[in-house]
Amino acid sequence: MIFRQLFDPQSSTYTYLLADSLTREAVLIDPVFEHARRDAALIGELDVKLLFTLETHVHADHVTGASLLKRRLESRIALSKESGAEGADRYLADGDVIAFGMRTLEARATPGHTGGCMSYVLDDRSKAFTGDALLIRGCGRSDFQQGSAPLLFQSVRERLFSLPDDCLLYPGHDYRGITASSIGEEKKYNPRLALTIGEADFVGYMTNLGLAHPKLMDVAVPANLRCGRPEKDDMTDTADTDWAPLAMTFAGIWELQPDWVAENPGRAQVLDVREPNEFTGALGHIAGAKLIPLGSLLSSTEQLSKEQPVVVVCRSGARSAQATVMLKNAGFAKVANLAGGMLRWRAQHLPVEGGTD
Repeated sequence: MIFRQLFDPQSSTYTYLLADSLTREAVLIDPVFEHARRDAALIGELDVKLLFTLETHVHADHVTGASLLKRRLESRIALSKESGAEGADRYLADGDVIAFGMRTLEARATPGHTGGCMSYVLDDRSKAFTGDALLIRGCGRSDFQQGSAPLLFQSVRERLFSLPDDCLLYPGHDYRGITASSIGEEKKYNPRLALTIGEADFVGYMTNLGLAHPKLMDVAVPANLRCGRPEKDDMTDTADTDWAPLAMTFAGIWELQPDWVAENPGRAQVLDVREPNEFTGALGHIAGAKLIPLGSLLSSTEQLSKEQPVVVVCRSGARSAQATVMLKNAGFAKVANLAGGMLRWRAQHLPVEGGTD
């Protein structure tokens, strides 16, 4: 099985990608709106097909990326039928099974943090994705969104602590950067929910947390009740990227394929960031390209127009990727890396100036 744990530093949210390595079918748990491009890029680079985005609950601290990913990748949205959300493709009940290739996840209702919390347990019970119901040495609060401390205590003890002790626990958040725990560890060491702690103690603890409501709650909850779809349904998210058929890599770099550049001369400034001897060397260079070596770029940006898109090229695409970041930071809005650099350009037999056969 393919497994990746992704992170949003703004809300300390974990997103999980699971895929069957044979069929390449995948699911994504708790995607974040701002990282939909990142997640789509990873899915593309791993060559998997996203069947479902799964929500552990209606989040109050971030907006889900489910609707964006559905639009981009034609995935389906699934979450608890008790969530109250509209616009999902599948509403899950306790015990439902989500299949992806030869692998499955069991949906286990674990309400208490919110009324519609759902945890997901892998078929071999080696991994459990618990959202905010059970965190590493903690748990989610229970004072809004139909939360209930007694119900949360019951959910964890009956639905999660019944899993094998060596089952790895992957939470919805961790604010210290800890990535995983185990059921056995939490039974022993969770200061709120360890087996030595009684329900009355837990309820008293949770009742007196005295926490302020999440800063984004008034925005996040209504948006997540629409499965992340903006009110105006304006989900193009193509600002400064609609000038060419761009694709974002998992590293966060916008890329453009060589054939588009060759077929659209003059549509963008071509910036070559190699050294002068490379520019005139065996690979040659693209007609009309402006040579500014990477080491000189920041002191030479006045040679480029911020009004016209820039396509950056080097030998393989590595230096030019760094150059796109530098140009973005310098205020260039429309910048893309030439995918594969001059090596791919020559491999596709596109026209060059200079160079050797």
